Amino acid sequence: MSARVPLAGVVGAPVGHSLSPRLHGAWLSRYGIAGHYVPFHVAPSDFEEALRAMPKMGVVGVNVTIPHKVAALELADKASDAARAIGAANMLTFGADGSVEAENTDHYGFMANLRAGAPDWRAAGTRALVLGAGGAARAVLYALCEAGVAEIYLVNRTRETAERLAEVFVDPVRVAPWEDASDLLGAVDLVVNTTSLGMTGQPPLTFPLDGLRAGQVVTDLVYAPLETELLRAARAAGAMAVDGLGMLLHQAVPAFERWFGQRPDVDEDLRRTVLG
Repeated sequence: MSARVPLAGVVGAPVGHSLSPRLHGAWLSRYGIAGHYVPFHVAPSDFEEALRAMPKMGVVGVNVTIPHKVAALELADKASDAARAIGAANMLTFGADGSVEAENTDHYGFMANLRAGAPDWRAAGTRALVLGAGGAARAVLYALCEAGVAEIYLVNRTRETAERLAEVFVDPVRVAPWEDASDLLGAVDLVVNTTSLGMTGQPPLTFPLDGLRAGQVVTDLVYAPLETELLRAARAAGAMAVDGLGMLLHQAVPAFERWFGQRPDVDEDLRRTVLG
């Protein structure tokens, strides 16, 4: 009897816009792997039931996107330290016995993209400005703290949300008013936008960007458009600009390796394929 062909996918609501099937499909084709990766649109009310059924359907694992990341962690039988610290899971692996293991690879994807886009960047002794205090910010803060960034300023339009998040990570995170973001731009070595501001169909960032300077690294988790107003301003100021697409690509690497047994490469051919 032949071995079962691995089946994996991405779970979300909505999920039709996800680039993950194209991404994993490109890797499956590149490495000649017999496997499938498909989107699963699952409503929040059906999430637990669907999750429990997936191992019986031959699914080896799924990526998890909005709005299921917190529920995915809560329903897991075991979870990585990163997933627990971040408070959400974007990757679930199913055991042969139906058990569910949760992981969060967003922090890995962020840091791998940052180091690929700005190879000379070093965490030690640096100061960072993180815009936003949502789920993406949690992953970024975890990554920066783990890397050893000396000082992190966290700003959010709702200060109370930022303060609650800062309590999770304590040092080296400091909360600053959203109104101070423009002044802080020039005082840090790394700027990270984790908000949806600047995304296609969303409002732009609401403060001046003229504080950006040469020698900085600026990265935006938004990848639609690929070059945001923040990244254009960074390049104009002589800073190193790192777009958000690479985070999406790199965060998928651990999942593909775990489910399909091949460590995949992230390169320009992959970027072009995913962008279509």
